[in-house]
Amino acid sequence: MPTFPRIISVDDHTVEPAHVWQDRLPSKYRDSGPRVVRAPLKSMSFLGGKFAPVMGAKGDEGPIGDWWIYEDLHRPLTRLDTSVGCDRDEIKLEVITYEQMRPGSFSVPDRLADMDVNHVQSALCFPTFPRFCGQTFTEAKDRELGLLGVRAYNDWMVDEWCGPDAQGRLIPLTLIPLWDAELAAAEVRRNAARGVRAVAFSEIPPHLGLPSIHTDEWDPFLRACDETGTVIAMHIGSSSKMPSTSADAPPAVGSTITFANCCFSMVDWLMSGKFERFPNLRIMYAEGQIGWIPYILERADVVWEENRGWGGVADKVHRPPSELFTEHVYGCFFDDAFGLKNLDSIGVGNVLYETDYPHSDSTWPKSREVGESQMGHLAPDVVDRIVRGNAIDLLGLTDDGLWPGPGA
Repeated sequence: MPTFPRIISVDDHTVEPAHVWQDRLPSKYRDSGPRVVRAPLKSMSFLGGKFAPVMGAKGDEGPIGDWWIYEDLHRPLTRLDTSVGCDRDEIKLEVITYEQMRPGSFSVPDRLADMDVNHVQSALCFPTFPRFCGQTFTEAKDRELGLLGVRAYNDWMVDEWCGPDAQGRLIPLTLIPLWDAELAAAEVRRNAARGVRAVAFSEIPPHLGLPSIHTDEWDPFLRACDETGTVIAMHIGSSSKMPSTSADAPPAVGSTITFANCCFSMVDWLMSGKFERFPNLRIMYAEGQIGWIPYILERADVVWEENRGWGGVADKVHRPPSELFTEHVYGCFFDDAFGLKNLDSIGVGNVLYETDYPHSDSTWPKSREVGESQMGHLAPDVVDRIVRGNAIDLLGLTDDGLWPGPGA
């Protein structure tokens, strides 16, 4: 395609610089808040969807990496966090330091340069250390420190990562204190007042020990999103539980079925009644791909039509789930030729493009080539909507595809 549109990626990632919390937490918390140390690796495994690293002591043998320390958590930076620029066969589960990763992972100027290489104009970025919806702070013991940690991340995201140096090309995505829906609502409103239009959330909250969306517990948060036009962005793995089949299943099994959590989550939302109670709600599934969506919509409509009397939804879901999907749900993909061949069964207006920089699945630096190959059968106006137009409308960007900035 000679005029393939500049990409607006709705799922990239930032690796937070070591100073994020040290610069923003009150002085009394700097020794207990998130900080980075360099230490050896004792052991690390990733089986059955469970990531289990163990940090060694100073002087121990083992590969050296940079580790985030926070309360009892010891979380290393790994090659899977930032794989772009590495040969696919060289990407392994190993600890690394900041010096060993591509600078665009954590540096704004370098990120913009790498976006240029990849035909990307703008990007929405999920976190790394806080994990995909901030569950690191939810699992912590000290709630006061956890709330300060969430707010510090959001301030860094808005003021520095998406600040003036980003030229509107980096789109803010903020976190909430998941343990308190009222505090979450307040944080949504605080950030919406400075131009933020997307917030991260867990695709399956009960996996984090939190209420499901079938309860009323989340209503203050959902109401804040509904009233401020804040999109709820759910990334695969944002429930801290990746799909797998057994405790000894290799990572390749989970990587093949990563869409499963999105699938389960979407059915939850479609059958929850929340879209009718909060008609302005919009949700998106990052890195979930789209090829599975047509069958789920077909099955959900059959269940709603035939079984709603005993299925527990007759009193709260008054329209076919496929209609609710069209108005409220967005699927995100970076490599899904099958889904694009079935676009008519999903909806042109419900699909967003992504590059997943700097993860191992990322199509960088060939996201344009992948898009051209998989979208070659589509009309130019359809390609434009998928690659940028839908994101502009959903995230409140300018006509040029840029974040308008704080307060916009």
